[in-house]
Order: sequence, then structure tokens, then C-alpha cells
Amino acid sequence: MKWETRVTKLLGIEYPIIQGGLAHLAYSELASAVSNAGGLGQITAMSLSTPDKLRDEIRKVKEKTTKPFGVNFAIGQHGRPFEDMLQVAIDEKVPVVSMTGGNPSPVFKQLEGVDVKKLVLVAAKRQAVKAEQLGADAVMVVGQEGGGHIGKDDISTMVLTPQVVDVVSIPVIASGGIGDGKGLMAALSLGAEGIEMGTRFIATKECTHAHLKYKEALVDGTETDTSIIKRTLGAPGRVINNKWAEEILAIEKVNPTYEAIKDHISGQANQAFANQGLLNEGFGWAGQVMGRIKDIPSVEELFDRMIKEAEGIRKKWSV
Repeated sequence: MKWETRVTKLLGIEYPIIQGGLAHLAYSELASAVSNAGGLGQITAMSLSTPDKLRDEIRKVKEKTTKPFGVNFAIGQHGRPFEDMLQVAIDEKVPVVSMTGGNPSPVFKQLEGVDVKKLVLVAAKRQAVKAEQLGADAVMVVGQEGGGHIGKDDISTMVLTPQVVDVVSIPVIASGGIGDGKGLMAALSLGAEGIEMGTRFIATKECTHAHLKYKEALVDGTETDTSIIKRTLGAPGRVINNKWAEEILAIEKVNPTYEAIKDHISGQANQAFANQGLLNEGFGWAGQVMGRIKDIPSVEELFDRMIKEAEGIRKKWSV
């Protein structure tokens, strides 16, 4: 079966499946595996410490695949400059740039005249409209089920996706709560033309920077085993339930300030959990879809399974 949508044509990929930015996890091994499997893999730029390290990672992807890939810029990380990192992506002629977590206007300004496809993650209709006005080629719409940073309004992917489809003319990519062929078909039925997955890609063999204990926590957990932290800061994010998350929520209850919880929500605390497997000495991002994760396949195995399941649904629908 053909899986052509405006998203596959825009990005030059076989299947309308995009891998999320995944702070401290999305590097060349995972990005190249996703692209080779027919989707769009991405590198996380702002988790790298220097522009040279980003350049090295981009070149590693180019060595491992000839297919399109992207670089994700989490631009809301407490004012850390991104301009030099973005210039590397421009110089290396990266075909796709995605923006998450902040005002994308400065990114668009720096990309003026550059031949690159621009994707923006949004969590509300108004953000989607603004992204289109700025020049986004597509928007990725994250519902409240998603892992990592989500919208303030607690709108589900099921409701938010068609709402955004109705107000923009550019392609919409659904994100949040999606991890299999059923989720892909549900998103397409809502009017999306592709999906973005984050949590599901963590529990794969090629996500080599994710500690095995992190992956096992995703496999063992259920859809009720997540919490939302940082809500009091106006930047809610969904994480795996653990002692560390409980401490964050307890601090937020009595002293809801960034200064009070900054050490608990730092990149170092995230890395302790995600990269080092210290499950009660940090936090790990995860969406409710962890309840549907039952194993740790290769990326290729995951794609094969998803497409087979989705094609089975398409055949049923055609009867």
C-alpha cells in the first residue's frame, strides 16, 4: 500500500512517521535508524554542548543514511542561545528543522532564504495559526497525553488534532498518545497527515543513549504511571511517576517558583534518569502511551509492525 500524504511528499519520506526531538536521547544512531526505516529521524540540537558536537552528529547521520533527517531545536531552555547551533544546521544543509518549546520567530528569521523544511510543535490552535503565518511548512500538534512538555489547556490529541486541521491550510502532524498502527490510523482519520512519536522510540534498540532501566520502566509501566510536573511554572511536562517526581510536586505545592525546583528539573536530573538509569535520582519524560509499550524492538521491527497493523485496518475500512 502507498502511504503518500502531504507530509511524506514535503519531507521526502516513505511513511508519515516522525521521531520526536527527545532531549539527551535523539542522536545519530536513532535518527539514522528512523530515516532508514522510512520515517524522519531527528537529532536533538540543544542537548549537545557545542556547535562542533552538533556538526559531528549531523555528519554521523549522513554516514549512516542517505535519506532525509531533521534537527530539532528546543528553543525554550531558559535563554540558552541557539543561533550558533542553528547556523551549523544551515551550513550542513540539513533538510528539515523542527522547533519546540518556545517562540519560533527568531528561528524563522535566521532561516530566511534557506532551503529547509520548517516544522513547529504546537499545543493550541492559536499557536498553529501563528506558526503558519510565520512560514511553517507543517505543524506538529501535541495533546496532553504526550510525554515531555505539553500544552497548558489539557486538550487531548483526539480533540486538538481536528481543531487545528480546521484552522490551518498546511499539513498537520499528530503527536501525543501514539505508538502503533492503531494510533497512526486514528491520527489520519482525524485529518492529520502524519504522526510524531517520542516515548515509543525511546524503547527501541537504536535509542542507545537511553539506559536499559529507562526502557524497562516504559515497558513495565501503565498509562496511569505518569505525572505532570512544572504546571505551576506554566510549562507542564509529563514524566514517569517516581520518588523524584513526587518531590517536585511536593515542592511546587508549597513554593511554586523556578528557583525552588530548578535543581530537580535540570538537564542533569533528566540525564541521571535517562542516561544513567538512576531511577530515583532524576526524572524521565514519558507519555501515557507507555501503557501500550510491551517490548524493546529495533526501529525497523517497530515500523514493520506498525505498517502491517495500519494496513490491516485500511483493508477493513475498504470493505
